[in-house]
Amino acid sequence: MRQLDELAVRVMEEARKEGWWKQGITVLAAVSGGPDSMALLHLLKTMSEHTPFEIVVAHANHQFRGAESDAEEQLTRSVAGRWGLPFKSAALNVPAFIEETGMNAQSAARDRRYLFLREVARECGCTHLLLGHHADDQAETVLMRVIRGTGPGGLSGIPYRRREEEMELIRPLLRITKGELLAYCKRNEVPFAVDSSNADRHYFRNAVRLDLIPMLEGYNPGLKTSLVRLAELAAADEAYLAIETRKALELCATSEGEGFQVKLRPFHGLHVALQRRLVKLILSCSAALERQMDYRLVEDIVSNLAAAHASASRMELGCGWELVREYDEVYIGPVRPVPAAYGYPVEAQTNGIVIEETGERFVIERLPGAVQKASVRAMQAFFDAEELRFPLFIRSRRPGDVIEPYGLNGSKKVQDMFVDAKVPRHRRESIPLLVDGDGRVLWIPGMRRSRHALITTDTRSTLRIEFDRPEN
Repeated sequence: MRQLDELAVRVMEEARKEGWWKQGITVLAAVSGGPDSMALLHLLKTMSEHTPFEIVVAHANHQFRGAESDAEEQLTRSVAGRWGLPFKSAALNVPAFIEETGMNAQSAARDRRYLFLREVARECGCTHLLLGHHADDQAETVLMRVIRGTGPGGLSGIPYRRREEEMELIRPLLRITKGELLAYCKRNEVPFAVDSSNADRHYFRNAVRLDLIPMLEGYNPGLKTSLVRLAELAAADEAYLAIETRKALELCATSEGEGFQVKLRPFHGLHVALQRRLVKLILSCSAALERQMDYRLVEDIVSNLAAAHASASRMELGCGWELVREYDEVYIGPVRPVPAAYGYPVEAQTNGIVIEETGERFVIERLPGAVQKASVRAMQAFFDAEELRFPLFIRSRRPGDVIEPYGLNGSKKVQDMFVDAKVPRHRRESIPLLVDGDGRVLWIPGMRRSRHALITTDTRSTLRIEFDRPEN
């Protein structure tokens, strides 16, 4: 076996270190025909001769450049055939897709290309997708993000590896420069095509590569190396902070449907860096909101949550999401529908009611004589059955509802009871009330019962009602 090229040795060592290079796997190589992807394909072929694995070659013809695009497809097809590798290609007609969707050229090409690559990977059973991004691409990406505006996470640039659905994306050349790849192709007689559009300064990346980086290298000849190193340091920090943010999510938030309830006390104990990241993590649960998320939105949310004694407030976050702060509770998620009003009759012989709208349940039992037991968390109440006018009703509150609380003189509005107990506004419409046939409120489970139908020594029949709220 011929002596290995020095660059091949580096790629092999890193692949072993990263742990993705294993015997018997099937990988998909995305090959455009340019020097980067052709060098990648040759390196993979060399690696497979030392630790055997299957390579499938995929080429996406974006059909931007007519005959030039077709020539690149023919080149990759012929090289794959000469090297005995399965070849898959697709004519994506990206110009027509752009006209249909209005997307910019680079985003449209990327969307169509990755859709094609995922389909080929599924068809061929590929567990890894290998891409030809290199160190110059990394440097350009970091600089572009700085120019456009980015947070610390954006400085991590292009990841070496990333999980996407059922396969893993790997970029084995991310620490290797363009110059090294061109030299590798020359040493190993690897054919490649030159994309004429790479000289078009209309594309931002091309302008950065052709004009801005050479100008900045006049101040720092090692600029690209510095940018790649910055990306690696930022990526390591980002990975650690992502773990800490997940821990913060478990500490500070609980899921509510597609949204989250945020507990303010532990949130206030977080460093502001984790507060920001936690908010971004929650917002990222909405794909649409994640795409338009900006610094000001995150800062406004953090400021709202960090305020120690804020009154009730609501923020529209966009894309159908909202932030609702009520007392010590904060909800971030899709706008919640107004709870539907409900009502269930309780006849003299009814032994149970399930509130379909909330999943809550009442258990009703008739006991002989005067029975009164200690209430557990105020979730059960006892009434003199002969003092009740049936049918009773279990229903949601209505405007003007009042209760005559046991132990207090006079009456009090149910609304005021909720306010005093700091019941969040969104929950007030779903809390059940027990009322009698005359419309008097007998009991608000978990809060207060009225002074009507109290158990006395003369009571001959007791009605025990227990309220059960299912665990979330």
